[in-house]
Amino acid sequence: MNDAIDTPRTILVTGAAGFVGSHLCERLLARGHRVMAVDNLSTGDIGHLDQLLGHKGFTFHRRDVCLEPTPEMAQADRIFNLACPASPAYYQTAPVDTVLSSVLGAWRLLELAQQAGARLLHTSTSEVYGDPECHPQHEDYWGHVNPNGARSCYDEGKRCAEAMLMAYHQERGVDVRMARIFNTYGPRLRPGDGRVVSNFIVQALQGDDLTIYGDGMQTRSFCYVDDTVRALLLLMDGAHLGPINVGNPGEHTMLALAEMILRLTGSRSRLVFRPLPQDDPKRRCPDIGRAKALLGWEPEVALEDGLRRTIEHFRGVLGMRSVTVA
Repeated sequence: MNDAIDTPRTILVTGAAGFVGSHLCERLLARGHRVMAVDNLSTGDIGHLDQLLGHKGFTFHRRDVCLEPTPEMAQADRIFNLACPASPAYYQTAPVDTVLSSVLGAWRLLELAQQAGARLLHTSTSEVYGDPECHPQHEDYWGHVNPNGARSCYDEGKRCAEAMLMAYHQERGVDVRMARIFNTYGPRLRPGDGRVVSNFIVQALQGDDLTIYGDGMQTRSFCYVDDTVRALLLLMDGAHLGPINVGNPGEHTMLALAEMILRLTGSRSRLVFRPLPQDDPKRRCPDIGRAKALLGWEPEVALEDGLRRTIEHFRGVLGMRSVTVA
């Protein structure tokens, strides 16, 4: 049987109403698949799926991933698990639900994958590396995580989920894939979600001060959502179970990002500085050598181009007219 993901399939996507999940659903439908979308809408937005709800190959189920799967879900032969709050502003206000979605949710889907003979791709995170002592971060690095800190519900939940995937693969032969996603941005980020790109853009467009935590010299690496989705599709289609880093190796300080967004928006907002949150990583940058070698993947969208598209998205969300800024 042809295992290529372009063969029409029944695909289950959890976290489907989220930022990345909704883009993934669109891409899967465009390839001719039937998509069963699952989301409890705790942080997802059903509006992200408005254009898909009438599609003959698309069904949406408002359901928590921690619940026992329905018989219909057992029809899936591919499963993408994106169910978990991904922003500190969300997961730190609901730490118990965050741990449960990461661990219990992963267990439910692994049981489903074993029952259905399906392949499961689990989206892990660069947060498994914690505040890394290795730079750039490669997949063999074990990480530097505070197991009791403010971010531990997410960091350790994702680490435990990875361990569970490996256990099911090794003991029970479940077909799994693991992607460690680094900072992703693009249209459908939500105002107020606490991620730095959306924070800076909204503040700049509204003329508010841009909030810089610490001295602004901490770094992140930003991957445009289309590039992230393309990597997930390639990983699902490939033979390597992972983990594989999915991110852009271009490294930017928070100050540089803020200044770029001010320039692209034409904003005169000021920069204000606040204390660095507990366990906030000082540097974050992926080694994508494995993704290049095994998937033939690397990011294609430059940060400035992706930010322009994202800024236009936020202008629409905020009801602002489009402008051209050099």
